[in-house]
Amino acid sequence: MTTPGAGRADVGRVGERDTSQHPVGMEDPAQLVERLRAMASDELHHLAEAVRQVQIERSIMAGDLDALIDRAFEIGFGRDRLGVLPWVEHVGVDGDVIICPGAIISKSRTSHRCRFVSVDDVWIWDSGLLMREDKRSSPGIEDGFRAIAVLPLVDGIELDVVSGRAKQGGHAVEHVVSFQVRGGELVEVGQRDVAGKNMR
Repeated sequence: MTTPGAGRADVGRVGERDTSQHPVGMEDPAQLVERLRAMASDELHHLAEAVRQVQIERSIMAGDLDALIDRAFEIGFGRDRLGVLPWVEHVGVDGDVIICPGAIISKSRTSHRCRFVSVDDVWIWDSGLLMREDKRSSPGIEDGFRAIAVLPLVDGIELDVVSGRAKQGGHAVEHVVSFQVRGGELVEVGQRDVAGKNMR
């Protein structure tokens, strides 16, 4: 199991795949690259879509999402009660999913703090890749909720973890942490502070 915010588990954990040897029948990577270079553009496009579909199917069949989500609610929120950074969970031999915590903490109707994830520039709850999202009330006297969203680990998708604040009717982004899935790894690619940008 991956530590939240760390992106990917270390070698040697249960369910980790051994990539030191090629599976039976698998071509040497250099030979495979040569075959790909010889393909027409439309063939490469269809192949990429097929790979993406297989990655999604493996994630969907990964295992017990109920247990994963229960565990994520236990470890996925920091002392500020907002979500920690997304992380990858390995489920079985071939199943990989991304766990994305989110939360909103309201002090009043016009004042709150929040942190949520966008996927390829779409809020995670609107993403076509969303496998499941569970919400629970936030503990404590303040209003709000916590959420755990589950995504398939698909190469090429981009995540932004967006922290914001609403005050006196205005809603602004404060900080963004960006990730991209590269070669089956969730890689942090940047962070930035944002001043005065509206959050929708």
